[in-house]
Amino acid sequence: MNVIDTPISGLKIIEPTLFGDERGFFFESFRDAWFREHVSDVQFVQENQSRSRRGILRGLHYQSSQTQGKLVRVTCGEVFDVAVDLRRESPSYGQWFGTYLSEENKRQLWIPAGFAHGFYVLSETADCIYKCTDYYAPEFEKTILWNDTELSIDWPLNKSSDTDTVQPILSAKDRAGAPFNCREHWL
Repeated sequence: MNVIDTPISGLKIIEPTLFGDERGFFFESFRDAWFREHVSDVQFVQENQSRSRRGILRGLHYQSSQTQGKLVRVTCGEVFDVAVDLRRESPSYGQWFGTYLSEENKRQLWIPAGFAHGFYVLSETADCIYKCTDYYAPEFEKTILWNDTELSIDWPLNKSSDTDTVQPILSAKDRAGAPFNCREHWL
């Protein structure tokens, strides 16, 4: 596996070593000892899977307590995956990073605790699987507006449509997200 640093400290892309031939392919998607040595010394306690259709945007979500680190990958389809640094003492506080995760590139994104996370679905459907370092705690869940002007995330909204720009499909929770400059987003 290959680890690629991003411009934000601690946030990493992981590329697997792929073994393939005319029969198909094989790759190791996770090995605890390797991950602890080369990426982050954490323990995963929960794994989640979601399926979403084209045009759905989920996020930007985080937990204000019981913060979660997430190892995200896509097993079917393609998403544009985004992490926003909410670590108060970080020099990159308020900065975002986005990358394409797909069944084709087989990349994973390591998002340490202290980040908000979201993704936008570009393919007909997408299955996302993510390991978490703490349990889901709905009482601590927070949402930042996906289109907050201060963050100015460059979502690829026109990539999934023939039109110039589309409006993403949002849940009620995501439509009601708080602006980024709200003090509640400090971790």
